[in-house]
This record gives sequence, C-alpha cells and structure tokens, in this order.
Amino acid sequence: MCHNGEVHLPDGLLRPAVFAPLLAGGAVAVGWAARASRRMGEDRAPLMGILGAFVFAAQLVNVPVGVGTSGHFLGTVLLTVLLGWAPAALTMTAVLLLQALVLQDGGLTALGANVVNMAVAPALLATLLCRLASSRRSLIVTAGVAAWLSVLVTAALLGFELWLSGTAALGPALAALLLVHVPIGGIEALVTVLVLRFLQALRPDLVRVHGTEA
Repeated sequence: MCHNGEVHLPDGLLRPAVFAPLLAGGAVAVGWAARASRRMGEDRAPLMGILGAFVFAAQLVNVPVGVGTSGHFLGTVLLTVLLGWAPAALTMTAVLLLQALVLQDGGLTALGANVVNMAVAPALLATLLCRLASSRRSLIVTAGVAAWLSVLVTAALLGFELWLSGTAALGPALAALLLVHVPIGGIEALVTVLVLRFLQALRPDLVRVHGTEA
C-alpha cells in the first residue's frame, strides 16, 4: 500500500504464530467468498477479470504524499460496489497472489495477512456502509467514505499484526501508520468516487444501490 510504513506486507515481518492463523483465516474467508460468489449474476462475472486487471495496473502507480512516503490505489471498495463483497474479495485475493508470485510485492507467508487486511476486511466494511445508501448519488458518497476508512482499517490491522509479532510497539506503530495513511486514504476516496461517477455516466447499470450484496 505504501513505502516507508509498508502496509502491503512482505515475508519476514510476522512471526509464524501470527502469520499461520492469518493464512488459515484468509483461506477460510476466500472459501466463504467463493461459495457466496455463486449467487453473483452472470452479467457481472466478466467484470471480475476486467476490474482485477484495472486494480493490478493501478497499484503499480505510486503517488508521493510527503516525507518520503508514497501510496498506491487499493481498490477493494470500488470492487465491492461494482461486484459485491464476495467477488471483490476473490478478485483482490487474485491480485495479491499475482503480485506476490510475479512482482515479489508481498510474500507467500504474508499472503493470509494481506488477504485479510486488503481484501476481506475492506470488502466487508464497504458492504456494511454502502447498504445504508438509498440512491446512486448517496452510494457514491458513501463509497468514498468507505474507501478512506478502508485504508485506515488496513493500516490499523497491520499495526496490530506487527505488535503481535513483536516487531513494533502498538501505540507508536498505530500512530505512525494511521498518520501516514490519512492522505493516502484521501487519494483512495478521490479515485473511487471519480471512477464510480464516470461509470455512472457511462454504464449506470454497473453502479447499483445495494450492489454490494454479492
């Protein structure tokens, strides 16, 4: 997610006692998402590949946010609004796996943590928030808020995982990670809102209220 306060976890930062349960939990969550995705309409299935490719490419672009730090697009909330939480979690998991295998961005032992932090948790957060929307306009605004919060939730989860691994003290880790990711979350929210507004104008059928249901 960012450099100098990395949120996209590489191998070696988490102890086996931390990354092993996260691998197991991530696998269970992905299996749950795969089962829930069977209810997704056939018209949305091709979008998983298209949007997955978009997120993969978008994450290659790093944007400086100051003090030697840069951030990149996460995209889970955008995927959730357009696909539903379960296909979104599956698509993001595929992106994370491809990044780990091809780009060495993230690691295989850290894959469970990255899936939980960057795929499952943001997708569920977006689902809970976006179900409150009553119109397409309010959905886009809510998605922007969810996108900003998703970045902070991801950073907070990482802070707890580093603390559990004895890599960092909890208070300083949370403070540093959250401070860095406030502007990164702003970038995430802006990109999410702009893409959804563009799709609403071009393909309004893709931006549906309660479209996060799965």
